[in-house]
Amino acid sequence: MIEARHLRVLRAVARTGSFSAAARELGYTQPAVSQQMKALEKSVGTPLVVRVGRGVQLSEAGEVLVRHAAGILAGLTAAEEELAAIAGLRVGRVRLVSFPTASSTLVPQAVAEVRAAQPGVRISLTDAEPPESLAMLRGGDCEVALAFRYPGRMAGGLHLAAAAACDWADLEVRALLEDRLVGVVPAGHPLAGRGPADPVELSELADEQWIAGCPQCRGHLVDLCEEAGFVPRIDFATDDYPAVFGLVAAGLGVAVLPDLALASVRPTGVSVVPLASGVYREVVALTLPDLAAVPAVELMLDRLARVSLRPAPAGSPAGGPVSR
Repeated sequence: MIEARHLRVLRAVARTGSFSAAARELGYTQPAVSQQMKALEKSVGTPLVVRVGRGVQLSEAGEVLVRHAAGILAGLTAAEEELAAIAGLRVGRVRLVSFPTASSTLVPQAVAEVRAAQPGVRISLTDAEPPESLAMLRGGDCEVALAFRYPGRMAGGLHLAAAAACDWADLEVRALLEDRLVGVVPAGHPLAGRGPADPVELSELADEQWIAGCPQCRGHLVDLCEEAGFVPRIDFATDDYPAVFGLVAAGLGVAVLPDLALASVRPTGVSVVPLASGVYREVVALTLPDLAAVPAVELMLDRLARVSLRPAPAGSPAGGPVSR
């Protein structure tokens, strides 16, 4: 019989590449991990790992079992949580994984509201950008992942979210908000101070040096600029938003950032300008289908959706110079 604890050990071994590293991650001793792996191999009747140098790698059977382990463990978690709810036990666990701007804007209030409603729910938070956060969700390392994607485009400027939706086809998707993208230029830039009545065309920034973010954001920036008729000269790449604002304020380039970045950082020396293209990214909360009905997970998804509907703090995504 395959036991859940053995599957958790197998996943840790697969993730870390050795029994000793898996033991450290799980808080076990190395002999305990070795014994549980032997018990699991005895249960399935075939080797699951092979030794390679000082570490181990999965056998073909091990790869198959690890692939199924996340779904099995998620189903068990869902069953345990639903049974606890039926029994009247106000307990639960939600491990959140979120990209940094959502961690500093949407997550705090949502978590506070969950704890106020159900003090017994244990909540943890880890920062990770997609696609890493999606891999953690599918791997059973969290119950809810906050992620974003940019709508697909076709000729004529038609947005096709379906182009990217296939990546999430196996997940439960809760749409949270459309996070508008804005331009960020130095406070003394000729385009500084432009407002909604006179938005900036990306082509007006064709000769600028650019500051790009994470790989997904950088790819989207390049696509947008190519649609506007130019290839951006990207001199700096960082997903640290305070660093982006600092580089822009120093006159080292311009950037395109989401509204959530403005709400999470208090920039100085820059001007935020609206973009005529009306581009945005879709921010969502994701979970596995088996976990969607778990009371604690359902409550967290509900509170994230509520928080996302509230107006942004006054003065965060402004259309003029920021001089704080």
